[in-house]
Amino acid sequence: MATINPTDVLELIRTRRSLRRYRPQPVPREWIMQILESASWAPSAHNRQPWRFVVIDNAACKERLALSMGRRLRRDLTADKAPPAVIDKDARRSYDRINSAPLIILICMTLADMDVYSDDRRNRHERTMAVQSAAMAGQNMMLMASSLGLGACWMCAPLFCPDIVRQVLDLPEGWIAQGMITIGFPAQTRAKTRQALETRVLWR
Repeated sequence: MATINPTDVLELIRTRRSLRRYRPQPVPREWIMQILESASWAPSAHNRQPWRFVVIDNAACKERLALSMGRRLRRDLTADKAPPAVIDKDARRSYDRINSAPLIILICMTLADMDVYSDDRRNRHERTMAVQSAAMAGQNMMLMASSLGLGACWMCAPLFCPDIVRQVLDLPEGWIAQGMITIGFPAQTRAKTRQALETRVLWR
């Protein structure tokens, strides 16, 4: 097995940032393919690779997605009795993040190849394992994007409106939206902090 300097790996992990503002230039297609391939090599439960990806770089498609998700967000916040100013701000922020990203990769999971049991308990665990597998694929994507000099940010918003995402993107049966990663050449910098490691670790 080829070895990679662990210091380089840790430096990539440490310097990755969740960036939400991008320059308008498109991401090269060969870079998109590298990002997708990195996702395909993530670990997965039973090695079933239950992730599915939708590459969204069409402006009209992004606009439809942003508007449709924004309408659902407004409806939900209105039901929460949020102040109109808060609703407008949140909806505008969501719209801008989606519509202004040169590239979006929607991460879905499927249960099609996961094990099926006779009880709900184990079936719930299979679903969780599929979700975890999709998330690990997403982490690979963000690290690869960072290594290419791109900014990226995971958005959990599809979890709150999976029916909207399915309809707008015409997803195949069984594709369940988990999140989407906005990607582009960064137009911002951000500092990143972490809690002290000893506050998050137990040794036994």
